[in-house]
Amino acid sequence: MLRIGMLTSGGDCQALNAAMRGVVKGIFSAREDVEIYGFQDGYKGLIYSNFKMLTSRDFSGILTRGGTILGTSRQPFKMMRVPDENGLDKVEAMKHTYHKLSLDCLVILGGNGTHKTANMLREEGLNVITLPKTIDNDLWGTEMTFGFQSAVDVATDTIDRIHTTATSHSRVFIIEVMGHKVGHVTLHAGIAGGADIVLIPEIPYDIDVIADVIQGRSAAGKSFTILAVAEGAISKEDAKLSKKEYKEKLANRKYPSIVFELAEQVEKATGKEVRITVPGHTQRGGSPVPYDRVFSSRVGAKAAEMILNGEYGYMVGMKNGETVMVPLEEVAGKLKFVDPNCSLIKEARMMGISFGDKVGEEEEAVPVDAALPKAVKATEEVPAKEKGKKKEKKVKKAKKEKKEKDKK
Repeated sequence: MLRIGMLTSGGDCQALNAAMRGVVKGIFSAREDVEIYGFQDGYKGLIYSNFKMLTSRDFSGILTRGGTILGTSRQPFKMMRVPDENGLDKVEAMKHTYHKLSLDCLVILGGNGTHKTANMLREEGLNVITLPKTIDNDLWGTEMTFGFQSAVDVATDTIDRIHTTATSHSRVFIIEVMGHKVGHVTLHAGIAGGADIVLIPEIPYDIDVIADVIQGRSAAGKSFTILAVAEGAISKEDAKLSKKEYKEKLANRKYPSIVFELAEQVEKATGKEVRITVPGHTQRGGSPVPYDRVFSSRVGAKAAEMILNGEYGYMVGMKNGETVMVPLEEVAGKLKFVDPNCSLIKEARMMGISFGDKVGEEEEAVPVDAALPKAVKATEEVPAKEKGKKKEKKVKKAKKEKKEKDKK
């Protein structure tokens, strides 16, 4: 009997159900002696042994359904080693549930925080396979995550609809797009929706530059301006603050989010009427777009293959259009940021899109001790060639030391 535990953790998104369906259909196509344990509300279900037995029939008809049939919740990684209000050791509780049910493995669907906990469970001796779920597309080790394309589709549709009213009323419109730490969704939706200004966390903005762009458009006879702004967009002044100072500023900020502060600054600097649109959780909701249905089905099927082969301790990723196995220890704790110097940014600039910065001053705008951008350099992927060189140096050093030792 093959016993599989399954859970979805963190924020919900489109294609979670499609991914689980891919796993289950893949496994049942190869064998029938399978038990599926669906843990309710993410890691909480694993901690408190709250689950329901599922059959292959439970995964029929859910390819196009948004959300998750298992429910989800946020269980911060930093709190996993902290006992609950009743003194329960959460990690030991999860291990107990796993062994009590004699599970062969856990299939965990989630984003960055989810992968930290998944890797911890791997280190504790549990068999774990993860699937890359997040609308932010910020998981290290994979080119794509499911939910991303669907979120971009919703955000783009919002920008598309704003265009008509923006032109009619000659206003400045600011659309807040999801993305606290990275700007992938905002960047893609901004380009696809024809935004004039795109602000992302990786490129600190200058309010004077933004005002100049808006005034320049007016002088050219363009009466409206559309800004696509990530939740985590940050000014060049705030980027110079320490993380502690920046957190304190956010805690005391009078605005609900950055777009409201930005709107006030734009009105003051340009005299233009500004309106704000926040699509919010609609970016997570609804049916997954065809791309996400295909992508999530593929990674689900790959996970099924890994389970049948007994290959655990990996995240299923996508590289060069092919599914790959990425070691969990390499994924956990790393984020995939937008590279300010990538070709997509350069191409967007070529088309006249402003990122709120002075072109050519990216390095100056992102100081080493910046509040948020600091993490960009701390989590950059080491190129394969560089890894090979380091390994080669270690081997040469070891041989040299051995040679000297033998001489003695």
